[in-house]
Amino acid sequence: MLKQPQSSTGKAKDLVLSLARALNAEDFQAARDYLSDNLTFVGVFGSSDGAEPFLRDMERLRIKFDISRLFGDGEDISVFYNLTTSGVTLFACGWFQVREGKVSSVRIVFDPRPLLASQPGSD
Repeated sequence: MLKQPQSSTGKAKDLVLSLARALNAEDFQAARDYLSDNLTFVGVFGSSDGAEPFLRDMERLRIKFDISRLFGDGEDISVFYNLTTSGVTLFACGWFQVREGKVSSVRIVFDPRPLLASQPGSD
């Protein structure tokens, strides 16, 4: 039986899952392999340009990703997941764009109030 070639959506989903696995393992060198040099990141607390600033933030925050669902449209992947950082777990949604075999854009949304409430002096 001939194996069907994987669709661009399937490859993009695999790439995003591989990135999440590398970040969960705190293997930031492996994670770098999945990121475009020109990565753009937009999140609740700010934005950055370039793979290195993104990875520095990921290394500092030590975020863990528990992915619930992935949806794809070509090389655009939407991810529903729980993220855990600083002992707080939040439901989040991410839009990952894959171009030329690398994640080129990440946009993340979540309600930051539980995280903000856990910070010292937030009472």
